[in-house]
Amino acid sequence: MLNSTQVSYFILTAYSDSKGLKPLYFIIIMSLYVLINCSNLLLIVAISMHRSLHEPMYLFLCSLFVNELFGSMGLFPFLLIQVLSDVHTVSVPFCFLQIFCIYSYVCIEFLNLTIMSYDRYLAICHPLQYNTRMTAKRVGLLIAAAWLMPFLAIILIISLSARLQLCGNSLNKVFCGNYAIVKLACSDTSVNNIYGLVYTVISVITPFILILYTYIKILKVCYSGSKQTRQKAVSTCTPHLASLLNFSFGVCFQILQSRFDMSLPNVLDILLSSYFLTCQPFFNPLLYGLKLPKVYNACKHLLCGEVQA
Repeated sequence: MLNSTQVSYFILTAYSDSKGLKPLYFIIIMSLYVLINCSNLLLIVAISMHRSLHEPMYLFLCSLFVNELFGSMGLFPFLLIQVLSDVHTVSVPFCFLQIFCIYSYVCIEFLNLTIMSYDRYLAICHPLQYNTRMTAKRVGLLIAAAWLMPFLAIILIISLSARLQLCGNSLNKVFCGNYAIVKLACSDTSVNNIYGLVYTVISVITPFILILYTYIKILKVCYSGSKQTRQKAVSTCTPHLASLLNFSFGVCFQILQSRFDMSLPNVLDILLSSYFLTCQPFFNPLLYGLKLPKVYNACKHLLCGEVQA
């Protein structure tokens, strides 16, 4: 019987042998990674340099874009190495580091989206109380909580998994997953399963329900309000809802695929299992950069070399 200290590496068996297509895969992944970095960095710099965007809504957006960079950093460099390699192995410490990055990214993303929905709820449903409720101090506390809480939760997940006794080291994935490691365990995993369920409920299901609740409230106000109120709600809330649905789809598929070993063609399985890590960081800058006029104009001025206060 092997334990996690004796296993020095994991084998990722989801990679197919396609030597002739390796350069093509590398170019596609590298191009996507460059686009993600450039687009998110552009929006972060634009929000930082324009004082007119130093409002809670755009500061929360900035936190979201930083998280996109963080999440893609946990996957893309690793994929680029694995695509070119003939031996798809990963050391145990690096595997847990990747789990930390990816799982933290997921939790931070949902918390950021939840905070943004709360911000829109206050702005649309309680506009007169917005400035007193959404103070600079509260904005800072919300952003700090959205980043610190997931880090603590994931450290506990990793510490529980690192102590398991393992009977193998083969992971049927293209990147490291905590539950894939748990399934290799020979020892009791009841604590891991319970904590994993609690973590999923707190980090995924609860934020999703809270976001839906705030938007139900927003819709009620919009239907009973003026045309101007409805236009404001549509312009600011549509990108947020699109981002939420896109991310929720990817995360839900990943959870179902990990838990129930869904049998899909290998290429489709790889694309869908990494969807939340590739499409979300790519589409978010497009959604918010094109749909929010103030962000779009700030990016245009920045690209043209104009700096506005």
